[in-house]
Amino acid sequence: MINFRLNSKDISYRGDPERSLLDFLRNDRHITSAKDGCSGQAACGACLVEINGKAKLSCASKLKNLKDAEIITLEGVPEEIKSELAKSFVKKGAVQCGFCTPGILMRTKILFQDKPNPTRDEIKKALNLNLCRCTGYKKIVEAIELAGEKLRSGTEIIIKNESSKDLSGSPL
Repeated sequence: MINFRLNSKDISYRGDPERSLLDFLRNDRHITSAKDGCSGQAACGACLVEINGKAKLSCASKLKNLKDAEIITLEGVPEEIKSELAKSFVKKGAVQCGFCTPGILMRTKILFQDKPNPTRDEIKKALNLNLCRCTGYKKIVEAIELAGEKLRSGTEIIIKNESSKDLSGSPL
């Protein structure tokens, strides 16, 4: 039996120890934020999760190596952090198809844990293993800078739609 914590819940796994965490997350726990973008080749970052405080690719993480691990997916990120990250990506126009976004948001959350005020170069380096097929990353980097600024200052990102209605309470 393999015991670990997933999004603050105790899990006991008795199945195939060679199974990937990604397969377990998606098929047993129905967690959809971790995406299969490279068929387990550890090449795209779409399946990125936090394991024991570090950014890890769930497609390359075998359950046998997760004994007593603390695993966090985007679903387990505190709502106030998730909300500010999401709003910064919307405000900077950093979301296109959205497939890679959960992995990038997890990478950002973990980056902020290690470096609360990362430089632009540190942000780019952190994103090095996250593949986005839709953008040139410029708006993603800008969104991460904005999110960091807002999270450090404790101020909220305000998003207004075309009718200038305040959407600050929106789950975007």
